Amino acid sequence: MARVRPAAVRARSAAATGSFHLVSGVIALIFLMPLLWTLLNSIKSPAEANQQPPTWFPQSFSLASYAKLAQYGEGIGVYLVNSIVLSLLTVVITVVISVLAGYGFARYTFAGKRLLFGTTLVILMVPYASILIPLYIVMGNLGLTNSVFGLALVLVMFQLPFGVFLMRNSFESIPRELEEAGWVDGASTLKTLRYIALPLIVPGMVTVGLFTFIASWNEYLAPLIFLNDGSQFTLPLLLVSVRSNSFGVVDFGALQAGVVIAILPVLLVYVLLQRYYVSGLINGALRG
Repeated sequence: MARVRPAAVRARSAAATGSFHLVSGVIALIFLMPLLWTLLNSIKSPAEANQQPPTWFPQSFSLASYAKLAQYGEGIGVYLVNSIVLSLLTVVITVVISVLAGYGFARYTFAGKRLLFGTTLVILMVPYASILIPLYIVMGNLGLTNSVFGLALVLVMFQLPFGVFLMRNSFESIPRELEEAGWVDGASTLKTLRYIALPLIVPGMVTVGLFTFIASWNEYLAPLIFLNDGSQFTLPLLLVSVRSNSFGVVDFGALQAGVVIAILPVLLVYVLLQRYYVSGLINGALRG
């Protein structure tokens, strides 16, 4: 058999790598096009943003669409703060409960353990919209309707099954001998959890937090039902309100300016946490 020359091998490898990057770049550009279009439209003048046929690039730079959002309803700052508070509350409560429940399912044996865990996962199969009205009645009896905190509790309920599943699998990926060594040294269960187990499952916690943040940030239906005070509204409600403008006339400039503002926090969070995301998702999915 003829021996392949190293130069030919390197050439084929370079061609394969170049083709891979070219195809990846084209796919990335296709996905980025709607975002780029949204950004460009948001910095056009209102007249240009709404004209037909549309223009690709702004003929004149304008922040009028952002200025309109600042004065729309309660002001976009109020809606932005509400969305941030709602998302942070949902993330913190979900991560804390998921960690404790996941540790319990992974490390303790008790009667009905499998049944309880299976019941927790069954929540994933329940149609989300079908139980919002019963939940509204329950939250109303508790005095938690029209409250960002009450809405956060509702969103936590729907995020917990995935969070508990991922945390249980993350804890099961940790050798028990590490915790047993802590117990031998006199550490309590809580200290063992805090100083030995938690640092090892940070990627899983970040994954749960990231999924929860994105879900609560983008949530529209639950805020629509549970909130009726404009000062409590979140960004998705603002965007739909702008989209449904008076007489059905859509201000595309203001709408796309709102979309840009809504995208930035999610993009920032993902960029900051992406190095944990893949490892946490893989560790949590391949165990158990």
